[in-house]
Amino acid sequence: MWNKLGLLIKASNQYEFMYSHTAMPQALHLKNDLFRIYYGTRNKQNEPSIGFLEIDINCPNEVLYISDSPVLIKGQWGMFDDNGLYPGNIITVGKNKLYMYYMGRSNGQGPLYYMSIGVSESNDNGKTFTKKFKAPILGRSEFDPWMTTTPFVIREDKCWRMWYTSGFAWNMRKDNPKSYYHIKYAYSSDGINWNPTGKVCIELEKGESNIASPSVLWEDCKYKMWYCYVQDFDNYKIGYAESINGIEWERKDSEVGIELSDHSFDNTCMAYPCVFKHKDRKYMIYSGNVLGKEGLGLAVYE
Repeated sequence: MWNKLGLLIKASNQYEFMYSHTAMPQALHLKNDLFRIYYGTRNKQNEPSIGFLEIDINCPNEVLYISDSPVLIKGQWGMFDDNGLYPGNIITVGKNKLYMYYMGRSNGQGPLYYMSIGVSESNDNGKTFTKKFKAPILGRSEFDPWMTTTPFVIREDKCWRMWYTSGFAWNMRKDNPKSYYHIKYAYSSDGINWNPTGKVCIELEKGESNIASPSVLWEDCKYKMWYCYVQDFDNYKIGYAESINGIEWERKDSEVGIELSDHSFDNTCMAYPCVFKHKDRKYMIYSGNVLGKEGLGLAVYE
């Protein structure tokens, strides 16, 4: 079972770029027990950029540092990320050199919006990032006709693998159009040029509309995935699945071992899980109520 360790941080205008929300967290191990947690946070214009905090994982409720400026900001008008961006996971590609996959947002006529996946690079161990391209590395296609977002990438020998959210439909209800998306799979030989397969890894079940934000570990001779999903047009909660090959998955949501709290920042919503291991312990960072408006939480698997 997961033991919740409580609230890490709530964005409340600590800085101009950090007016509200801490969404889609991603963890980077720095050294010893020190971790840097990246998150998407919004300014007063509701435009997200990427900031971070640093914690000792043994004393997570004592934040050691909060970035006073974003490490990555929105693109120019007309670009795929001109409304803002959020972090995906981070891959080490050399000494002090990292790739951060990210998702850029561009707004259509409300409530319509578009998301695509980009990649950025850091040469100072994640203190700053620079976008490698002005265009996305994985955008809309026959397999993903509306959007691509929330990438999770791992590197296995010469093969790079990505699980990501694929937006495929809208229900044009008169009162409030509803989006639909699930999790698909892509592969690459270099982490830059991606081949979407159209393979659905985590499919919607009856009453569900949205599945997003995969986080994958290889453990116990199998792949394990945590994600968030919406059922009966309610709020996000955390789900869980397993796979032998990383392509065919079996949902086991009843075994996830973490639920909404009774009275806290995460009593109506738990979204965007990031699961990682450190010294044989497993941790989960996630966004709380209102898609992270009420803050980030941390849990440890006991």
